[in-house]
Formats: sequence, C-alpha cells, structure tokens
Amino acid sequence: MIRIQTEDFDVGTEIAALENNGRSGAIATFTGLVRNRGDRQDVAALFLEHYPGMTENVIADLIDQARGRWTIDDARVIHRVGHLPLGDRIVFVGVSSAHRQDAFAACEFIMDALKTSAPFWKKEITADGESHWVEQKDSDREKAKGWGNG
Repeated sequence: MIRIQTEDFDVGTEIAALENNGRSGAIATFTGLVRNRGDRQDVAALFLEHYPGMTENVIADLIDQARGRWTIDDARVIHRVGHLPLGDRIVFVGVSSAHRQDAFAACEFIMDALKTSAPFWKKEITADGESHWVEQKDSDREKAKGWGNG
C-alpha cells in the first residue's frame, strides 16, 4: 500500500493494518517528523512536492526490491506533501514479516532508498519566513550505496 497525501495519518491504524494478516510474527515501522533543524536552525515548517505517478512507481519498485531481498508479508508507505508545520508526521514505513530480522532490514532499506530514489523536493521554512530547497545529503547517498542502491 502506497499513499502520497497532504492529510495526516494515524500510526496506530497503519500498524493495525499490518497486523491483520495472521501470518506475520513481526512488524517494524519508521515514522519521520518535522524537526526544528535541518540545513538551517530554527526550521518552523517544511514544504514538500513530488512528481505524481512517478513517485508511487519508484516506491512500488523499492518495495519489490525489498521483497526480493527479504521475506516480508506486507509493506505500507505513506508520504505527506504540502505545508507541514513543526512536529507533523512526514513519512511512515511499515513492514510485516514472519521474523524480526527481515522486518527490520526491509523497513530500513525502504526508508534509506526512499530518501535518495523517490522524486520528492523539500523546502525548509524558518521562523522568520525565509525558505530554501534542501539538497540531497551525502550521508543519505552513502546509506543507499550500502544497500547496493544509489
């Protein structure tokens, strides 16, 4: 399940959806939040854009890659776009599997690859109203390379 949306999401609802298959023994999740620092200090909000259609296809490919590497039962990815104030949820990645090792690894892989592969553009907005587009980080590219991506 992949959703790109402006609306907030409920983490409990997403975890419950992963629990309802009767096969899984483990669920690993990641939830990203808007924090008060990034490239600049005093970040007050983010603005995210994406390339509709292409973004969903890239994320579907990442989930397929995860299925090729680990035994997973289900994966859910939600990414928000638009204006997101401090503390808002940005992204949810959840993976269910029979065993925790596969769930942890697949969840981390999908999140790392998402940061470097999916066509999202992020702007940081500071408390005084200034804004700038955020460039991809070397550390994110290195994490993706560690999985054989990037």
